[in-house]
Amino acid sequence: MSYEIVESCELEMEEKVEFLRNELNTVRTGMANANMVNGIDVDYYGSATPLMQIASISVQEGRTIVIKPYDPSSLKDIEHALNLADLGIAPQNDGKVVRLTVPMLTGEVRKEMVKKVKAMSEAAKVQVRNVRRDAMNDIKKDEETSEDIRKRQEEEVQKVTDKYVKLIDELASAKEAEVLKV
Repeated sequence: MSYEIVESCELEMEEKVEFLRNELNTVRTGMANANMVNGIDVDYYGSATPLMQIASISVQEGRTIVIKPYDPSSLKDIEHALNLADLGIAPQNDGKVVRLTVPMLTGEVRKEMVKKVKAMSEAAKVQVRNVRRDAMNDIKKDEETSEDIRKRQEEEVQKVTDKYVKLIDELASAKEAEVLKV
């Protein structure tokens, strides 16, 4: 059965889950990952520019992220943006590239990262539930459809919600396992 409200609800929930995936990629796991610097904007000639657009980013030896700017004059700005990003890693500028050496995670830091993952997943679940609430309100407001159809739409919205909440739990569990893996 295809319902416009249910379909739009599912699309919105998919967007929330995709946002969570991107957020989880930024969580440190003890291994270097180029996605850790996703979302960092650099003040480049007076405008906020994504780091990915002004530098090449690579991972060396599994523990070091190397950021090589296309424009060497932006090195200081990149270093400043990395410091502001609060990655928990001090950038090292050698005049040509910026290196981020990812330290081994201690047990305490791993627990903090797991808490961060749980908080992110809980926030995503709240967003999915808000989408569900809005869809349910839209269904109740629609007076042109019969009571039976509205009931079925509500059931479909709940099924979609359950599917995405379960997916969020799976993503969070996988990331927690990755963080706790020594």
